[in-house]
Amino acid sequence: MAEFYMKDLVKKAGLEKSFTIASAATSTEEIWNGRGNPVYPPARRELAKHGISCDGKTAVLMKKEDYDRYDLLIGMDHNNLRNMKRIVGSDPEGKLQLLMDYTDDPHDVADPWWTEDFETTWNDIEKGCKALLSKLYEEA
Repeated sequence: MAEFYMKDLVKKAGLEKSFTIASAATSTEEIWNGRGNPVYPPARRELAKHGISCDGKTAVLMKKEDYDRYDLLIGMDHNNLRNMKRIVGSDPEGKLQLLMDYTDDPHDVADPWWTEDFETTWNDIEKGCKALLSKLYEEA
């Protein structure tokens, strides 16, 4: 959800040519027989409620090379961050961050997998992505 919300936010700001935004799994749970699952239907529905499409997206696994490819690698929660550190090995440039650490209320993004509360997750993602984009504006 965060990938597609951030893409929408950046596009509405007229900045889509300045960003490469992608998401990747930090575990193989959504990847079967070498193929990724599509976006989870309740997440797709939550995005659609906000006029955002995720058509064509399938899960891909994060790779060690992603560390060199991207300026920032943003995790949704501490479990993601732990897995990301395991995948990339080390973080000498401080690229591994948590989304909600950019807000005035740092916490893990609510995980809807267990709660089915996609609205709370949406609210966290919206707040986190807006704060992240604001921070990137400050640094530009």
